[in-house]
Amino acid sequence: MSRQMNRRGLAGAALVAFALGAVPAQAGSVADRQRSTVRASFTAGDLAAARPEGLPASVRLAGDDPAAFRAFLDRAAMASREPWLALSGGGENGAFAAGLLKGWTRAGNRPDFGVVTGVSTGALIAPFAFIGAPGDEALEKAYTETSAADVFEFGGGQESLTDTWPLKRGIERSVTPALLEAVAAEHRKGRRLLVVTTELDSLRPTLWDMGAIAQAGGPAGLKLFREVLLASAAIPGIFPPVMIDSVGPGAKRFQEMHADGGATAPFFVAPGRSLLEPIAGTAPADGDRLPAPAVYVVVNTSQAPDFQVAQRSMLSILGRSLSAMIKAQTTGAIAVTRAFAARTGLPLHVATIDQRFGQTSQAPFEQGYMRALFAHGERLGKAGTAFDWSPDTLTTSATSRSASNAR
Repeated sequence: MSRQMNRRGLAGAALVAFALGAVPAQAGSVADRQRSTVRASFTAGDLAAARPEGLPASVRLAGDDPAAFRAFLDRAAMASREPWLALSGGGENGAFAAGLLKGWTRAGNRPDFGVVTGVSTGALIAPFAFIGAPGDEALEKAYTETSAADVFEFGGGQESLTDTWPLKRGIERSVTPALLEAVAAEHRKGRRLLVVTTELDSLRPTLWDMGAIAQAGGPAGLKLFREVLLASAAIPGIFPPVMIDSVGPGAKRFQEMHADGGATAPFFVAPGRSLLEPIAGTAPADGDRLPAPAVYVVVNTSQAPDFQVAQRSMLSILGRSLSAMIKAQTTGAIAVTRAFAARTGLPLHVATIDQRFGQTSQAPFEQGYMRALFAHGERLGKAGTAFDWSPDTLTTSATSRSASNAR
C-alpha cells in the first residue's frame, strides 16, 4: 500500500472514536500528563477473581477459554439464528469496513448480525455496526473527516511514544448514554457485541460483553464502555495502555492494564484452541462447531506485498517490523479460520482490501485516501462483491456472462 501505511497503521487504530466526537485539538490536562506509574500489588488469583469496579464479573470472559465462550453463546438466543460479523484491526483502513457496511445497507440485504466482534479499529466500528443502519452516518463521518492531531500527540511519557488524550476526549463525547441504550436494546433481543482487549499482566485476551455493560448503564457502565474501546486501540508502546479499576477477593482494589486486542489476534471468531482443535482431518464433535449460520470477516488490511525502502531510524524500523508481524499474523489467522470452517461445515466469507483498490497516500490520515477507500468499500458492499473475491472470480463471471449472451 502507501509509503506512510506503517505510521498510519499505528496511529490510525484510534481513528473512529475520536472523529465521532469532533473535538478540536487542545492541550491535555495535567492529570492526563502526570499519570502515576506506580501500581498496587496483586496476584494472579486476585486478577482471575476480579470484577470491574461497579459491575458484575459476568460482563467479560477470557478470550482463550473455549468452555467459557461456549457457555456465553448458549445464553445468546440470536447467535444461532443470525450471521456473525468479525471486524479486524487495521487503523484508518477501517474506512474499508465502514464503507462496506454502508454499501451493504444500501443493497438492502445486510443482516441483523447475531454476534459482532471487534478488535482495535474494528472495536471502534463495532458498536455502530451492531446498531445497524443508524450507525452508518457516524462511521462515514469518522472515516472521512479526521486528522492525526485529532487522535494523538507525541511525547507520551514513560508508557508510550504518544499520548492519546485527544482520542479519550472524543470517546467521552461520542459514546453517550443514548448510544449505550441503543446497544442495550439490541442486547436484550439476544444479540451480542464483543470487543477484545489484551490484559498485559496475564498476557491473555479479554472479551468484553459490551451489550451487558451498556445494559448495566449508569456512570460505571458508561465509564467502562469508553475505557474498553480506548484500550482495544492502544497499540503497546505506541499508545498508552488503559488502566481499568477492579475489585478482587476481600474487596481488594487494584488496576488492570489493558491494551490493543490486536496483540493477541487480528480479528476474533472463536478462541484459538477452538479453531485449532481437533487435529485437522479428524471428525469434528458437536462441541467444536460454532452455532453461527454463517460468519463474515472484514479484514481492514491488504495481504499484498508492500515494498518501500526502510530508513535507518527507530520509527521506520519499528513501523516496518510491526507491519510485517501484523501481515503474517493476519495471513495465519485467515488460514486457520478457513481450515476450521472447512472442518466444521461453517459458511465463512472473508473480505480484504485487495488489488481492486490501488490508491496510495502520502501522509498519515490523508482524507482523500480515506474517502477513496470508504467509497471503494461502499461500492463493493452495494454490489455484493466484497467477500471471497479473487481475480479468478472476475474472470469466471465474465466468461459466464459471455457464454450466456452467446446462447
